[in-house]
Amino acid sequence: MKIIHSSQVVTLPDEVKVWVKGRVVTVRGPRGVLKKNFNHLKVELTKVGANSVKVDKWFGNRKDLACVRTICSHINNMATGVTKGYRYKMRTVYAHFPINCNITDEGKKIEIRNFLGEKFVRRVDMRAGVTVVLLQQAKG
Repeated sequence: MKIIHSSQVVTLPDEVKVWVKGRVVTVRGPRGVLKKNFNHLKVELTKVGANSVKVDKWFGNRKDLACVRTICSHINNMATGVTKGYRYKMRTVYAHFPINCNITDEGKKIEIRNFLGEKFVRRVDMRAGVTVVLLQQAKG
């Protein structure tokens, strides 16, 4: 069954500026700029007012209509990222092969050794603005 029209409006905080060009949304805030491309989804994105974005979908089925809410959630998460920022706390856990992680280049790279017993050293480059800190904290 097709729904004729589905629309949702995302309102952002005052300290956040938003631009919409085609299906590319750019969000600027105190912590930086984020840009996301939604060209793979067939929806209409329009800027309404100073800090609002309207997402429209015409004649969509169930999966198409789910994309409307997903895009709104992405835009809200972008606004949170440029105002508050995100912090992730991760732990390395293993069952049989003990994993060794080394931080190199002042927190810009991680070397993972003995992953699933491999002899190969995996090197992961962090994105710009991301730093890695090692905390020696035991379980519990």
